[in-house]
Amino acid sequence: MKTLSITATREGTGKTAIAIALGLLARDRDVDVGYMKPKGTRLQSHVGKVLDRDPLLASELLELEAELEELEPIVYSSTFVENAVRGQEDPDDLRRRVRTAFEELAVGRDLMLIEGAGQLTTGGIVELTDPQIAELLEADVVLVADFTQLADLDTLLAAVDDIGDRLAGVVFNRVRDTALDPLERDAIPFLESRGVSVFGVIPHQRDLAGVLVDELAAELGAERLTSGTPDAFVERFLVGAMGGDEALRHFRRTRNAAVITGGDRAEIHTAAIEAPSVNCLVVTGGHRPSQSVLGRAEQAGLPVLAVNADTLSTVERAEDVVRSGRTRDAETVRRMRQLLEDHADTDEILGL
Repeated sequence: MKTLSITATREGTGKTAIAIALGLLARDRDVDVGYMKPKGTRLQSHVGKVLDRDPLLASELLELEAELEELEPIVYSSTFVENAVRGQEDPDDLRRRVRTAFEELAVGRDLMLIEGAGQLTTGGIVELTDPQIAELLEADVVLVADFTQLADLDTLLAAVDDIGDRLAGVVFNRVRDTALDPLERDAIPFLESRGVSVFGVIPHQRDLAGVLVDELAAELGAERLTSGTPDAFVERFLVGAMGGDEALRHFRRTRNAAVITGGDRAEIHTAAIEAPSVNCLVVTGGHRPSQSVLGRAEQAGLPVLAVNADTLSTVERAEDVVRSGRTRDAETVRRMRQLLEDHADTDEILGL
């Protein structure tokens, strides 16, 4: 049996979609596939229990019959972290729990996929980082990373050092056109000269990197104050906390952004309306902008959403939506399976 751990340099790299897509590709090759995520980090309530979203999706798409408690033996919640720091979680017991669940799930399998946490260092307080789990389960490691500039190699090489000899190779995901040339011309040859294999480079896909405004509104429980452009799309968020002129200069330097600011910040609202790169305005604190502002936004085709929460909590929730909302569903996994086939050496990754 082969065991493959899928980990990432940081959160939001598309690791979940890649892990499950690899499982589907293996099944296409008549490989009996199992899956587990030892540390549940993307938590939600499920039938009265707190469980990770990713094993729920993997269980559905890979048609797994195992109990979710087996698929994620450690619920890595804030309460768990507090208990661990206070010495109330025994690392040896946790290692035994992970190993026991793995052995039960692996019975009769040809391939076990181990999905890492948000980033490979998660779990260090209980000696269960992704590299430590890979060692415990004798897994080969596929490292998922993004790439925007050559300086990103510092973070990547630090991860490579942490993983050590168990590293199988790297998959670059969501690489924009502007970064392809330095990646292929300089970064990949450099990595290969350091003994690091690169399995593939997945190009950036606009519709997999963010959310539609309607989806954002639903996730935030927001009231839509203007109709705006029907297919407005958001990839990143800007906090309107500066003066109007400075805000406008700042907003113009980005793209596909949503501005999040207090509902009483008229100068920020105006700057967001005037910036062509801003696709949505989210006003917080239960304050409604003036009718003149809403009229200008409607005329400009800018969607305006209103929430009762404060700006900080809204930003945190919105960023989580963009990171995970469209990157963890059946359609995204289907797309990722095709992208891996087109842009990565999947046979080499799966060891087939």
